[in-house]
Amino acid sequence: MNKTTNKTLYIAHAAIIAALYVVLTALAAGFDLASGAIQVRFSECLTVLPFFTPAAVPGVVIGCLISNIFFGGALPDIIFGTLATLIGAIGTYMLRKNRFLCSVPPVVSNALIIPFVLKYAYALPGTLWFFALTVGAGEIITCVFFGQILISALLPFRNKIFGNGSEAVKKTK
Repeated sequence: MNKTTNKTLYIAHAAIIAALYVVLTALAAGFDLASGAIQVRFSECLTVLPFFTPAAVPGVVIGCLISNIFFGGALPDIIFGTLATLIGAIGTYMLRKNRFLCSVPPVVSNALIIPFVLKYAYALPGTLWFFALTVGAGEIITCVFFGQILISALLPFRNKIFGNGSEAVKKTK
C-alpha cells in the first residue's frame, strides 16, 4: 500500500472506532451505567483495540472525549476521563505483544484517575477507595472480560479488518 492509502486507512479506522465508542457509551447511558460511582461503560472494551492497530489510540480517545461531552458533563470529567482513556490506550499499545496484559492499563488508569473526578467534580458521597473499587470493577468487566472476548473474536479476521500491518502478534491465537 502506498503512503496515502495507509494514512486514509488509519484515519478511517480511528473514525470508526470513535463512532463505535460513542454508540456503546450511549447504550451504557441508556442503562445508567456510563457514569457515576458504579459504571460499566461497554465502550471501554474498545481500549484493547490498540492490540491490533495504533489507529485505535486516537479512535478511543476521540470517542471518549465526545462521549464525555455528551454523557459526562463536568469539565474535569471531560478532561480527566479522556486522559484516563488516553493513558489506558497507550498502555495497551505498549503491551500489545501480550494479549492478556494489554487489557490491564485501562483498568489501572481509570481506577486511579476517575475516583478523583467522582469525588471532587461531582461531589459524590463516598471515599476515593470505594470509587477506585467500583470503577476498577467496572473496568475489569469491560476491558479484561469483554476486551478479551473482543480480541478473541477479532484475531481470526485481524488482517482483513486492520490490514496486513496489524500490530497484533502473528503467532497469537
